Amino acid sequence: MIIGIDLGTTNSLVACFTEEGPKIIPNRLGKRLTPSVVSMDEEEQIYVGDSAVERNLLYPGTTASVFKRDMGSQKKFKLLHKTFTAEELSSFVLRSLKEDAEHYLGEEVTEAVISVPAYFNDARRRATKKAGELAGLKVERIISEPTAAAIAYGLYQSSKSARFLVFDLGGGTFDVSILELFDTILEVRAVAGDNFLGGEDFTAILEDLFFEKYTQFNKLALDEKTLRHIHKQAEQCKIGFSQGKSSAMNCKIGEELFSMEVELSRYEDACKDLLSRIRQPIKRSLSDANIRLADIDKVVLVGGATKSPVIRRFVSKLFKALPDTNVNPDEAVALGAAVQAAMKERKEAIKEVILTDVCPFTLGTEVVREWEKGVFENGVFCPIIDRNTVIPTSRTERLYTAHDNQSKIRVNVLQGESRFAANNLSLGELMIEVPSGKAGEEAVDVTYTYDINSILEVEVKVLSTNQITKEVFRGRDVDMTEEEIRERFETLSYLKI
Repeated sequence: MIIGIDLGTTNSLVACFTEEGPKIIPNRLGKRLTPSVVSMDEEEQIYVGDSAVERNLLYPGTTASVFKRDMGSQKKFKLLHKTFTAEELSSFVLRSLKEDAEHYLGEEVTEAVISVPAYFNDARRRATKKAGELAGLKVERIISEPTAAAIAYGLYQSSKSARFLVFDLGGGTFDVSILELFDTILEVRAVAGDNFLGGEDFTAILEDLFFEKYTQFNKLALDEKTLRHIHKQAEQCKIGFSQGKSSAMNCKIGEELFSMEVELSRYEDACKDLLSRIRQPIKRSLSDANIRLADIDKVVLVGGATKSPVIRRFVSKLFKALPDTNVNPDEAVALGAAVQAAMKERKEAIKEVILTDVCPFTLGTEVVREWEKGVFENGVFCPIIDRNTVIPTSRTERLYTAHDNQSKIRVNVLQGESRFAANNLSLGELMIEVPSGKAGEEAVDVTYTYDINSILEVEVKVLSTNQITKEVFRGRDVDMTEEEIRERFETLSYLKI
Protein backbone atom coordinates (compact mmCIF):
# COMPACT_ATOMS: atom_id res chain seq x y z
CA MET A 1 0.00 0.00 0.00
CA ILE A 2 1.12 3.54 -0.78
CA ILE A 3 0.33 6.00 2.02
CA GLY A 4 -0.24 9.75 1.76
CA ILE A 5 1.69 12.09 4.07
CA ASP A 6 1.21 15.75 4.88
CA LEU A 7 4.59 16.80 6.27
CA GLY A 8 3.58 20.01 8.02
CA THR A 9 5.44 22.80 9.78
CA THR A 10 3.44 22.47 13.00
CA ASN A 11 1.71 19.10 12.64
CA SER A 12 2.03 16.14 10.27
CA LEU A 13 -0.51 13.49 9.25
CA VAL A 14 -0.61 10.18 7.44
CA ALA A 15 -3.57 8.76 5.53
CA CYS A 16 -4.50 5.73 3.46
CA PHE A 17 -7.22 4.90 0.94
CA THR A 18 -9.86 2.40 2.04
CA GLU A 19 -13.09 1.01 0.59
CA GLU A 20 -14.90 3.92 2.26
CA GLY A 21 -12.49 6.47 0.78
CA PRO A 22 -9.42 8.28 2.17
CA LYS A 23 -8.90 7.92 5.91
CA ILE A 24 -6.57 9.57 8.44
CA ILE A 25 -4.41 7.04 10.31
CA PRO A 26 -4.20 7.84 14.05
CA ASN A 27 -0.81 7.71 15.72
CA ARG A 28 -0.02 5.32 18.54
CA LEU A 29 -1.52 7.76 21.06
CA GLY A 30 -4.80 7.66 19.14
CA LYS A 31 -4.39 11.23 17.87
CA ARG A 32 -4.85 12.28 14.25
CA LEU A 33 -2.23 15.05 14.38
CA THR A 34 1.44 14.40 15.16
CA PRO A 35 3.36 17.56 16.13
CA SER A 36 6.35 18.11 13.82
CA VAL A 37 8.68 18.31 16.81
CA VAL A 38 11.82 16.26 17.47
CA SER A 39 13.73 15.87 20.74
CA MET A 40 16.80 13.91 21.87
CA ASP A 41 17.90 12.82 25.33
CA GLU A 42 21.38 12.24 26.77
CA GLU A 43 21.39 8.63 25.51
CA GLU A 44 20.63 9.95 21.97
CA GLN A 45 17.13 8.48 22.08
CA ILE A 46 14.91 10.33 19.57
CA TYR A 47 11.39 11.46 20.53
CA VAL A 48 8.81 12.65 18.00
CA GLY A 49 5.42 14.32 18.36
CA ASP A 50 3.65 14.90 21.69
CA SER A 51 6.44 13.35 23.75
CA ALA A 52 8.91 15.75 22.10
CA VAL A 53 6.58 18.68 22.85
CA GLU A 54 6.50 17.76 26.55
CA ARG A 55 10.27 17.38 26.65
CA ASN A 56 10.58 20.81 25.08
CA LEU A 57 8.96 22.36 28.16
CA LEU A 58 11.07 20.35 30.61
CA TYR A 59 14.44 20.22 28.83
CA PRO A 60 15.10 23.32 26.69
CA GLY A 61 17.88 22.88 24.18
CA THR A 62 16.99 19.27 23.43
CA THR A 63 14.19 19.96 20.95
CA ALA A 64 13.68 21.34 17.44
CA SER A 65 10.50 22.55 15.72
CA VAL A 66 9.38 24.67 12.74
CA PHE A 67 12.31 23.19 10.76
CA LYS A 68 10.22 22.74 7.61
CA ARG A 69 10.88 26.40 6.84
CA ASP A 70 14.57 25.56 6.42
CA MET A 71 14.22 22.52 4.16
CA GLY A 72 16.87 22.55 1.46
CA SER A 73 19.10 24.99 3.35
CA GLN A 74 22.41 24.51 5.16
CA LYS A 75 20.97 25.56 8.52
CA LYS A 76 21.87 23.25 11.41
CA PHE A 77 19.72 22.50 14.45
CA LYS A 78 21.55 21.62 17.66
CA LEU A 79 20.04 19.04 20.00
CA LEU A 80 22.37 18.73 22.99
CA HIS A 81 25.78 17.81 21.51
CA LYS A 82 24.57 16.79 18.02
CA THR A 83 23.53 18.82 14.99
CA PHE A 84 20.92 17.95 12.37
CA THR A 85 19.69 19.40 9.09
CA ALA A 86 16.02 20.13 8.46
CA GLU A 87 15.69 17.06 6.22
CA GLU A 88 17.25 14.82 8.88
CA LEU A 89 14.77 16.09 11.48
CA SER A 90 11.93 15.67 8.98
CA SER A 91 13.03 12.08 8.38
CA PHE A 92 12.44 11.33 12.08
CA VAL A 93 8.87 12.65 11.75
CA LEU A 94 8.30 10.67 8.56
CA ARG A 95 9.67 7.48 10.13
CA SER A 96 7.32 7.93 13.08
CA LEU A 97 4.36 8.33 10.70
CA LYS A 98 5.51 5.27 8.73
CA GLU A 99 5.63 3.18 11.91
CA ASP A 100 2.18 4.46 12.99
CA ALA A 101 0.78 3.42 9.61
CA GLU A 102 2.38 -0.04 9.84
CA HIS A 103 0.99 -0.53 13.34
CA TYR A 104 -2.50 0.53 12.21
CA LEU A 105 -2.54 -1.40 8.91
CA GLY A 106 -0.75 -4.48 10.20
CA GLU A 107 1.61 -4.57 7.23
CA GLU A 108 4.93 -3.10 6.12
CA VAL A 109 4.76 0.27 4.38
CA THR A 110 7.57 1.20 1.98
CA GLU A 111 6.03 3.75 -0.40
CA ALA A 112 4.48 7.18 0.07
CA VAL A 113 3.17 10.30 -1.63
CA ILE A 114 4.40 13.35 0.31
CA SER A 115 2.98 16.86 0.01
CA VAL A 116 4.98 20.10 -0.10
CA PRO A 117 3.99 23.77 -0.39
CA ALA A 118 3.37 24.71 -4.03
CA TYR A 119 5.96 27.45 -3.71
CA PHE A 120 8.78 25.12 -2.59
CA ASN A 121 11.66 25.36 -5.04
CA ASP A 122 13.59 22.38 -6.37
CA ALA A 123 16.11 22.38 -3.52
CA ARG A 124 13.31 22.20 -0.93
CA ARG A 125 11.47 19.48 -2.86
CA ARG A 126 14.69 17.50 -3.22
CA ALA A 127 15.29 17.80 0.54
CA THR A 128 11.74 16.54 1.22
CA LYS A 129 12.33 13.50 -0.96
CA LYS A 130 15.66 12.85 0.76
CA ALA A 131 13.90 13.00 4.15
CA GLY A 132 11.47 10.34 2.94
CA GLU A 133 14.31 8.11 1.77
CA LEU A 134 16.12 8.53 5.10
CA ALA A 135 12.88 7.37 6.77
CA GLY A 136 12.90 4.18 4.68
CA LEU A 137 10.25 5.26 2.19
CA LYS A 138 10.26 5.21 -1.58
CA VAL A 139 8.71 8.56 -2.44
CA GLU A 140 6.35 7.80 -5.32
CA ARG A 141 5.48 11.42 -5.84
CA ILE A 142 5.95 14.87 -4.37
CA ILE A 143 2.54 16.58 -4.68
CA SER A 144 1.78 20.26 -4.11
CA GLU A 145 -0.37 20.84 -1.02
CA PRO A 146 -3.08 22.91 -2.77
CA THR A 147 -3.45 20.27 -5.48
CA ALA A 148 -3.79 17.57 -2.81
CA ALA A 149 -6.37 19.68 -1.01
CA ALA A 150 -8.33 20.17 -4.24
CA ILE A 151 -8.43 16.40 -4.72
CA ALA A 152 -9.58 15.90 -1.10
CA TYR A 153 -12.44 18.34 -1.56
CA GLY A 154 -13.50 16.30 -4.57
CA LEU A 155 -13.28 19.33 -6.81
CA TYR A 156 -12.42 17.07 -9.72
CA GLN A 157 -15.77 15.27 -9.26
CA SER A 158 -17.75 18.44 -9.94
CA SER A 159 -20.15 18.11 -12.86
CA LYS A 160 -19.34 21.47 -14.42
CA SER A 161 -16.33 23.59 -15.24
CA ALA A 162 -15.22 25.89 -12.45
CA ARG A 163 -12.34 27.90 -11.05
CA PHE A 164 -11.14 27.35 -7.48
CA LEU A 165 -8.74 29.23 -5.25
CA VAL A 166 -7.06 27.12 -2.58
CA PHE A 167 -6.00 29.27 0.38
CA ASP A 168 -3.45 27.20 2.32
CA LEU A 169 -2.13 28.75 5.53
CA GLY A 170 -0.25 26.25 7.67
CA GLY A 171 1.94 26.66 10.71
CA GLY A 172 4.90 28.05 8.82
CA THR A 173 4.07 28.50 5.13
CA PHE A 174 1.40 30.16 3.01
CA ASP A 175 0.29 29.01 -0.45
CA VAL A 176 -2.37 30.24 -2.80
CA SER A 177 -3.21 28.25 -5.91
CA ILE A 178 -5.76 28.84 -8.63
CA LEU A 179 -7.09 25.68 -10.25
CA GLU A 180 -9.48 25.26 -13.15
CA LEU A 181 -11.60 22.17 -13.68
CA PHE A 182 -12.76 21.01 -17.10
CA ASP A 183 -14.28 17.55 -17.38
CA THR A 184 -11.59 15.22 -15.91
CA ILE A 185 -8.78 17.76 -16.22
CA LEU A 186 -7.74 19.67 -13.10
CA GLU A 187 -5.35 22.37 -14.25
CA VAL A 188 -3.20 24.45 -11.95
CA ARG A 189 -3.39 27.95 -13.42
CA ALA A 190 -1.13 29.79 -11.00
CA VAL A 191 0.66 29.40 -7.69
CA ALA A 192 2.19 31.91 -5.32
CA GLY A 193 3.10 31.99 -1.68
CA ASP A 194 5.36 32.88 1.19
CA ASN A 195 7.59 30.22 2.74
CA PHE A 196 8.05 32.33 5.88
CA LEU A 197 4.46 33.19 6.78
CA GLY A 198 2.17 30.97 8.82
CA GLY A 199 0.29 30.38 12.04
CA GLU A 200 3.48 30.68 14.09
CA ASP A 201 3.73 34.34 13.05
CA PHE A 202 0.18 35.00 14.28
CA THR A 203 1.13 33.39 17.60
CA ALA A 204 4.18 35.66 17.80
CA ILE A 205 1.85 38.70 17.62
CA LEU A 206 0.28 37.68 20.94
CA GLU A 207 3.72 37.18 22.47
CA ASP A 208 4.62 40.72 21.40
CA LEU A 209 1.41 42.08 22.99
CA PHE A 210 2.31 40.27 26.22
CA PHE A 211 5.77 41.84 26.34
CA GLU A 212 4.26 45.25 25.51
CA LYS A 213 2.03 44.97 28.57
CA TYR A 214 4.67 43.58 30.93
CA THR A 215 7.62 45.81 30.07
CA GLN A 216 9.58 44.59 33.11
CA PHE A 217 10.45 41.46 31.14
CA ASN A 218 13.30 41.56 28.66
CA LYS A 219 12.60 38.91 26.05
CA LEU A 220 16.30 38.47 25.32
CA ALA A 221 17.11 37.98 29.01
CA LEU A 222 14.52 35.27 29.75
CA ASP A 223 15.59 31.64 29.82
CA GLU A 224 14.51 29.19 27.13
CA LYS A 225 12.08 27.35 29.40
CA THR A 226 10.18 30.53 30.23
CA LEU A 227 10.05 31.60 26.59
CA ARG A 228 8.62 28.22 25.62
CA HIS A 229 5.96 28.57 28.32
CA ILE A 230 4.98 32.03 27.06
CA HIS A 231 4.82 30.74 23.50
CA LYS A 232 2.54 27.87 24.53
CA GLN A 233 0.20 30.24 26.38
CA ALA A 234 0.13 32.54 23.35
CA GLU A 235 -0.86 29.57 21.19
CA GLN A 236 -3.68 28.68 23.63
CA CYS A 237 -4.83 32.30 23.61
CA LYS A 238 -4.94 32.30 19.79
CA ILE A 239 -7.04 29.12 19.80
CA GLY A 240 -9.35 30.72 22.38
CA PHE A 241 -10.55 33.32 19.86
CA SER A 242 -12.53 30.55 18.16
CA GLN A 243 -14.80 30.47 21.23
CA GLY A 244 -15.54 34.17 21.67
CA LYS A 245 -14.74 37.83 21.09
CA SER A 246 -11.87 37.80 23.59
CA SER A 247 -9.27 35.39 24.89
CA ALA A 248 -6.91 35.25 27.85
CA MET A 249 -3.21 34.55 28.15
CA ASN A 250 -1.96 33.35 31.56
CA CYS A 251 1.78 32.97 32.14
CA LYS A 252 3.40 31.81 35.36
CA ILE A 253 6.86 33.35 35.58
CA GLY A 254 8.70 32.45 38.75
CA GLU A 255 6.05 32.21 41.45
CA GLU A 256 3.83 34.94 40.01
CA LEU A 257 0.95 34.69 37.51
CA PHE A 258 0.78 37.34 34.77
CA SER A 259 -2.51 37.54 32.89
CA MET A 260 -3.60 39.41 29.78
CA GLU A 261 -7.09 39.66 28.29
CA VAL A 262 -7.09 40.41 24.55
CA GLU A 263 -10.09 41.56 22.53
CA LEU A 264 -10.44 39.96 19.10
CA SER A 265 -10.64 43.40 17.48
CA ARG A 266 -7.33 44.43 19.05
CA TYR A 267 -5.66 41.19 17.96
CA GLU A 268 -7.02 41.62 14.45
CA ASP A 269 -5.61 45.14 14.31
CA ALA A 270 -2.21 43.89 15.51
CA CYS A 271 -2.21 41.33 12.66
CA LYS A 272 -2.66 43.98 9.92
CA ASP A 273 0.89 43.66 8.58
CA LEU A 274 0.64 39.87 8.35
CA LEU A 275 -2.72 40.11 6.58
CA SER A 276 -1.18 42.59 4.17
CA ARG A 277 1.53 40.04 3.36
CA ILE A 278 -1.19 37.48 2.60
CA ARG A 279 -2.72 39.83 0.02
CA GLN A 280 0.42 39.96 -2.11
CA PRO A 281 0.55 36.29 -3.23
CA ILE A 282 -3.21 36.38 -3.88
CA LYS A 283 -2.80 39.40 -6.17
CA ARG A 284 0.19 37.80 -7.89
CA SER A 285 -1.61 34.51 -8.54
CA LEU A 286 -4.69 36.26 -9.96
CA SER A 287 -2.49 38.38 -12.20
CA ASP A 288 -0.50 35.36 -13.41
CA ALA A 289 -3.71 33.42 -14.11
CA ASN A 290 -5.12 36.49 -15.86
CA ILE A 291 -8.43 36.31 -14.03
CA ARG A 292 -10.34 38.61 -11.69
CA LEU A 293 -11.38 38.02 -8.11
CA ALA A 294 -15.00 37.80 -9.29
CA ASP A 295 -14.11 34.90 -11.61
CA ILE A 296 -13.37 32.58 -8.67
CA ASP A 297 -16.26 30.15 -8.13
CA LYS A 298 -15.12 28.72 -4.81
CA VAL A 299 -12.50 29.51 -2.16
CA VAL A 300 -11.22 26.50 -0.21
CA LEU A 301 -9.48 26.89 3.16
CA VAL A 302 -6.62 24.53 3.98
CA GLY A 303 -4.20 24.44 6.91
CA GLY A 304 -4.74 24.63 10.66
CA ALA A 305 -4.12 28.39 10.79
CA THR A 306 -7.28 28.99 8.71
CA LYS A 307 -9.38 27.98 11.72
CA SER A 308 -8.64 31.42 13.19
CA PRO A 309 -11.63 33.79 13.05
CA VAL A 310 -9.21 36.54 12.01
CA ILE A 311 -8.25 34.59 8.88
CA ARG A 312 -11.81 33.53 8.07
CA ARG A 313 -13.12 37.09 8.39
CA PHE A 314 -10.25 38.37 6.26
CA VAL A 315 -10.91 35.81 3.50
CA SER A 316 -14.69 36.43 3.57
CA LYS A 317 -14.21 40.20 3.24
CA LEU A 318 -11.59 39.86 0.51
CA PHE A 319 -13.60 37.47 -1.68
CA LYS A 320 -17.05 38.76 -0.61
CA ALA A 321 -18.14 35.16 -0.04
CA LEU A 322 -17.94 32.52 2.65
CA PRO A 323 -15.10 30.04 2.02
CA ASP A 324 -15.66 26.29 1.76
CA THR A 325 -14.77 24.51 5.02
CA ASN A 326 -16.52 21.16 4.46
CA VAL A 327 -13.27 19.23 4.98
CA ASN A 328 -11.25 19.66 8.17
CA PRO A 329 -8.51 22.12 7.06
CA ASP A 330 -5.96 20.24 9.17
CA GLU A 331 -6.64 17.01 7.28
CA ALA A 332 -7.43 18.02 3.69
CA VAL A 333 -3.86 17.75 2.35
CA ALA A 334 -3.20 14.32 3.88
CA LEU A 335 -6.52 12.99 2.57
CA GLY A 336 -5.71 14.32 -0.91
CA ALA A 337 -2.26 12.74 -0.78
CA ALA A 338 -3.93 9.40 0.06
CA VAL A 339 -6.23 9.76 -2.96
CA GLN A 340 -3.20 10.53 -5.14
CA ALA A 341 -1.51 7.42 -3.73
CA ALA A 342 -4.59 5.39 -4.72
CA MET A 343 -4.37 6.88 -8.21
CA LYS A 344 -0.77 5.69 -8.39
CA GLU A 345 -2.01 2.22 -7.48
CA ARG A 346 -4.85 2.61 -10.04
CA LYS A 347 -7.53 1.58 -7.57
CA GLU A 348 -10.90 1.01 -9.24
CA ALA A 349 -12.80 3.19 -6.77
CA ILE A 350 -10.90 6.26 -7.91
CA LYS A 351 -12.09 8.36 -10.80
CA GLU A 352 -9.10 9.00 -13.03
CA VAL A 353 -8.24 12.68 -13.22
CA ILE A 354 -5.60 14.41 -15.28
CA LEU A 355 -3.62 16.85 -13.16
CA THR A 356 -1.72 19.57 -14.97
CA ASP A 357 0.87 21.61 -13.14
CA VAL A 358 2.85 24.81 -13.60
CA CYS A 359 6.38 26.01 -12.95
CA PRO A 360 6.21 27.62 -9.52
CA PHE A 361 9.36 29.65 -10.27
CA THR A 362 10.76 31.32 -13.37
CA LEU A 363 13.56 29.43 -15.15
CA GLY A 364 16.22 31.42 -16.96
CA THR A 365 19.91 32.20 -17.28
CA GLU A 366 22.48 34.89 -16.49
CA VAL A 367 23.35 37.54 -19.07
CA VAL A 368 25.26 40.79 -19.53
CA ARG A 369 22.85 43.52 -20.54
CA GLU A 370 23.65 46.78 -22.36
CA TRP A 371 21.30 49.47 -21.06
CA GLU A 372 22.68 52.19 -23.32
CA LYS A 373 25.62 52.44 -25.70
CA GLY A 374 28.78 51.43 -23.84
CA VAL A 375 26.99 50.93 -20.47
CA PHE A 376 26.84 47.27 -19.42
CA GLU A 377 25.45 45.50 -16.37
CA ASN A 378 26.70 42.05 -15.36
CA GLY A 379 24.75 39.33 -13.55
CA VAL A 380 21.29 40.12 -14.95
CA PHE A 381 18.65 37.37 -14.86
CA CYS A 382 17.12 36.59 -18.26
CA PRO A 383 13.81 34.64 -17.95
CA ILE A 384 13.21 31.84 -20.46
CA ILE A 385 10.21 29.99 -18.96
CA ASP A 386 8.08 32.35 -16.87
CA ARG A 387 6.59 31.24 -13.57
CA ASN A 388 3.11 29.69 -13.76
CA THR A 389 3.64 28.50 -17.34
CA VAL A 390 1.62 25.31 -17.82
CA ILE A 391 3.93 22.33 -18.23
CA PRO A 392 5.21 20.50 -20.21
CA THR A 393 6.59 23.45 -22.18
CA SER A 394 9.56 24.53 -24.28
CA ARG A 395 10.92 28.05 -24.79
CA THR A 396 13.95 29.42 -26.68
CA GLU A 397 16.01 32.58 -26.08
CA ARG A 398 18.80 33.81 -28.39
CA LEU A 399 21.94 35.07 -26.66
CA TYR A 400 24.93 36.89 -28.19
CA THR A 401 28.60 37.30 -27.23
CA ALA A 402 29.15 40.39 -25.10
CA HIS A 403 32.88 40.99 -25.65
CA ASP A 404 35.37 41.05 -28.53
CA ASN A 405 37.30 37.79 -28.99
CA GLN A 406 34.93 35.94 -26.66
CA SER A 407 35.38 32.17 -27.19
CA LYS A 408 32.99 30.77 -24.59
CA ILE A 409 29.44 31.45 -23.46
CA ARG A 410 28.43 30.34 -19.96
CA VAL A 411 24.80 29.25 -19.59
CA ASN A 412 24.05 29.44 -15.88
CA VAL A 413 20.74 27.59 -15.35
CA LEU A 414 18.77 29.59 -12.79
CA GLN A 415 15.44 29.39 -10.96
CA GLY A 416 13.85 32.35 -9.21
CA GLU A 417 12.22 35.77 -9.54
CA SER A 418 14.99 38.28 -8.79
CA ARG A 419 16.33 40.41 -11.66
CA PHE A 420 19.78 39.76 -10.20
CA ALA A 421 21.16 36.33 -11.12
CA ALA A 422 23.05 36.00 -7.82
CA ASN A 423 19.79 36.09 -5.85
CA ASN A 424 18.31 33.10 -7.70
CA LEU A 425 18.94 29.37 -7.30
CA SER A 426 21.57 27.93 -9.66
CA LEU A 427 20.71 24.42 -10.90
CA GLY A 428 23.97 24.03 -12.83
CA GLU A 429 25.79 25.48 -15.83
CA LEU A 430 27.00 24.70 -19.35
CA MET A 431 30.17 26.10 -20.94
CA ILE A 432 29.68 26.50 -24.70
CA GLU A 433 32.58 27.11 -27.07
CA VAL A 434 31.96 29.60 -29.89
CA PRO A 435 34.24 30.98 -32.65
CA SER A 436 35.96 34.16 -31.42
CA GLY A 437 35.07 37.42 -33.14
CA LYS A 438 33.62 40.84 -32.51
CA ALA A 439 31.06 41.31 -29.76
CA GLY A 440 27.57 40.40 -30.93
CA GLU A 441 28.70 38.45 -33.99
CA GLU A 442 28.28 35.00 -32.46
CA ALA A 443 24.98 33.78 -31.07
CA VAL A 444 23.46 30.70 -29.42
CA ASP A 445 19.85 29.56 -29.12
CA VAL A 446 19.16 28.40 -25.55
CA THR A 447 16.12 26.12 -25.33
CA TYR A 448 14.58 25.10 -22.00
CA THR A 449 12.14 22.18 -22.06
CA TYR A 450 10.39 21.51 -18.75
CA ASP A 451 8.52 18.27 -18.15
CA ILE A 452 5.57 17.45 -15.86
CA ASN A 453 8.04 15.30 -13.85
CA SER A 454 9.99 18.50 -13.12
CA ILE A 455 12.91 17.46 -15.31
CA LEU A 456 14.55 20.32 -17.21
CA GLU A 457 16.37 19.77 -20.48
CA VAL A 458 18.68 22.59 -21.56
CA GLU A 459 19.72 22.59 -25.22
CA VAL A 460 22.23 25.13 -26.58
CA LYS A 461 22.78 25.50 -30.33
CA VAL A 462 25.68 27.57 -31.74
CA LEU A 463 24.16 29.24 -34.81
CA SER A 464 27.38 29.59 -36.83
CA THR A 465 28.49 25.95 -36.41
CA ASN A 466 25.16 24.19 -35.70
CA GLN A 467 26.88 22.48 -32.76
CA ILE A 468 24.32 21.35 -30.16
CA THR A 469 24.97 20.73 -26.46
CA LYS A 470 22.32 19.19 -24.18
CA GLU A 471 22.09 18.57 -20.47
CA VAL A 472 19.28 17.29 -18.28
CA PHE A 473 18.64 18.61 -14.76
CA ARG A 474 16.57 16.36 -12.49
CA GLY A 475 14.93 19.08 -10.47
CA ARG A 476 13.25 16.84 -7.89
CA ASP A 477 15.66 13.95 -8.04
CA VAL A 478 13.04 11.77 -9.72
CA ASP A 479 13.52 8.03 -10.12
CA MET A 480 13.71 7.81 -13.92
CA THR A 481 16.44 6.06 -15.88
CA GLU A 482 18.49 7.87 -18.50
CA GLU A 483 16.64 5.90 -21.17
CA GLU A 484 13.23 6.87 -19.78
CA ILE A 485 14.26 10.53 -19.67
CA ARG A 486 15.60 10.38 -23.25
CA GLU A 487 12.36 8.82 -24.49
CA ARG A 488 10.29 11.38 -22.60
CA PHE A 489 12.05 14.35 -24.22
CA GLU A 490 11.82 12.73 -27.64
CA THR A 491 8.06 12.65 -27.04
CA LEU A 492 8.14 16.34 -26.13
CA SER A 493 10.14 17.31 -29.24
CA TYR A 494 6.91 18.65 -30.79
CA LEU A 495 7.05 21.53 -28.29
CA LYS A 496 10.31 22.83 -29.72
CA ILE A 497 10.05 25.38 -32.50
